[in-house]
Order: sequence, then C-alpha cells, then structure tokens
Amino acid sequence: MKHNRASIGIKNVALVSAISGALLLSTPVMAAKEVTVGYQGMFNPMKYAIDQKHFEEATGYTIKWRKFDSGAKAITAMAAGAVDMTVAGSSPIASAASNGIDMELVWVMENIADAEALVVRNGSGITSPADLKGKTLGVPFVSTTHFHMLFALEQFGLTEKDVKLINMQPGAIVAAWQRGDIDGAFIWDPALGSIKQEGQVLITSKQLSAWGKPTFDGLIASKSFASKNSDFMTDFLTVIAKADEEYRVNQEGFSADHPIAVSVAKLTGGEVSTVPEAMSLYEFPDVSTQLSCQWLGCQAEGGAVKALEATSKFLLQEKKISGLQPDYSVFVNPSYAAKIAL
Repeated sequence: MKHNRASIGIKNVALVSAISGALLLSTPVMAAKEVTVGYQGMFNPMKYAIDQKHFEEATGYTIKWRKFDSGAKAITAMAAGAVDMTVAGSSPIASAASNGIDMELVWVMENIADAEALVVRNGSGITSPADLKGKTLGVPFVSTTHFHMLFALEQFGLTEKDVKLINMQPGAIVAAWQRGDIDGAFIWDPALGSIKQEGQVLITSKQLSAWGKPTFDGLIASKSFASKNSDFMTDFLTVIAKADEEYRVNQEGFSADHPIAVSVAKLTGGEVSTVPEAMSLYEFPDVSTQLSCQWLGCQAEGGAVKALEATSKFLLQEKKISGLQPDYSVFVNPSYAAKIAL
C-alpha cells in the first residue's frame, strides 16, 4: 500500500500536538509564591521599602499588603489566618502569645521611646497626673499605648475607675479631639502629631519604659509559614535592615524631602513635614542590637521575652487575658535575623 508522505506528516504533527497538549494539561502549573503581610501607620523606614517594592524584588514573592488601624485588629487577622506576617505592638503580641496563637516575633521594628505619648488637651484643666481624675481619655484597647496608659495610672496612684477610658482608633481620636469630646489620649503618629498642636505631652512611653515596662513594635510571623519559607523570611528581614540603615546614616540631616520621608507620608496618610521629627522619636535597632540580650537574643533572659512576660502579667491583672504561658521564649525566634548579611 502506498502512503501519501504529506498525509503522514500531517498526522504526525497532529499526534505530537495532541500529546503535547495532554502533557500540558496533566502537568501542574507552578503557582507564584504569595504572602499576605500586615502593617500599621507607625512612621518607620519599612514604609519606604513597601512603597518602592523592595520586598518583592528581594524575595520574588507576590506580596499582598494589608494596613491595620491597631495591633488588636492585626492580631485578630493573624489568628484567623488572614495574614502570614504582620506588624503589631508588644502589648497585642503579648496578648496573642498568651492566647496561644501560632506566631513568633522575628524582628523588633522599633523601640517606641518617645513616639507614643499621653497628650492632654489645652483647656482640659489637666496640668499634672492628679488632674486626670474624672477625665475622659481615648486609647486603642489592647495596644501598647493602652498597656502604658494603665501602667501610668498605676504609677500616678489612680485606677481605671478614676478616669473614663474609651476604646478609640487613631482616626477616631483625632476627630473626638477636634470636637472636644475627650480630655486626653495616649496614641502614636500621625494622630499624635495632630493632637499635639492643641495639647501638651503629660508623659511618654520612654519614661514609662524606664520605670520597668518597656514597649516596642515588632514583626510577627505565622510559625508554620515561617518554617516553610525560611529563605523568604531572611530576605524580607534583610530589606527592613537595609531600610533602617539607610535612615540611620541620614538621620542627622534627615528632612521632609528625603525619599524615605515621602514614602512614610504616602503610606501613613501623615503630613510629610511632620515625618522627620516623628521618626526621630523612635529607635530602630540594627542587626547586632536585634540579636543582643536587649531584644531577641539570650532566650528567656532576652529583653523581648521579658517584655512579653511583663506585659502579659499586667494584662492578666487587668483581666484583658485569661491566663499566662509557661514559657514566652517559644514566641521569640531570632534565627532568621541571625542569617542576615548586610
């Protein structure tokens, strides 16, 4: 039997195409790695790295960014599995640890120092701590400022019954301040800078930390996510470390026209003119300080672990949590930061 060569060629091409199509359908397509990361409105160099997409460039991951008004909301999202990593204050992180949420502190974003303060409104009649009695004060509950508000009252010889504490997010505090609905507030920037314009600082977190109750903002990650994406974790932290270093080397002449300041204002909604002064109130630990006993190092004797323990005990005393963990060091993991090479 004679065969038409052209016909055979066409049949072979059709067969190859069919096999190739079948292989494509049977072979799973490699999905791009994706991560959801939460952040808050604190003024820090990380905002520059977010704005410039440095994290995506360094890790190769697709990153979904979620902005939270408070650490309490960020922790709720972490508990629900809605974020893989998020920034939160030490008070909500302590609450999360005490409640057994699957997370670990991997980086101290900033030592809060003077960047959070209790401000009293001009005309409120408050000139000393004793004048707080009977006054209405705004504060985001289960935040670092809430923790320091309660500690401040204790140091002033007052209790929660002596004042009226209202759970308010930063934006609501500014609005209530402008209406004259509250006499004072314990908050961070950009809300802090706004209310300072018509108020006086009564005390800052730096003084309260010196009295034995330090606070900080930290980056936490789902333990399961971090363990499965260890290279990503180190690359991500390296980006933060580089952004912080960029700020530190330019801190002396840091101005509102610096790219970091512009990005911070853009992502937080604050006025760029207020960024330099606001950022100067924070302390951004470098890698060696991160790994020291002051923060992530030294296991149970480390500063971060001790801060989480002390905060948790205070939250329990105030009935904000139902119990304590036997070991808070399991919620602090310096291993990813330890691999950073700048």
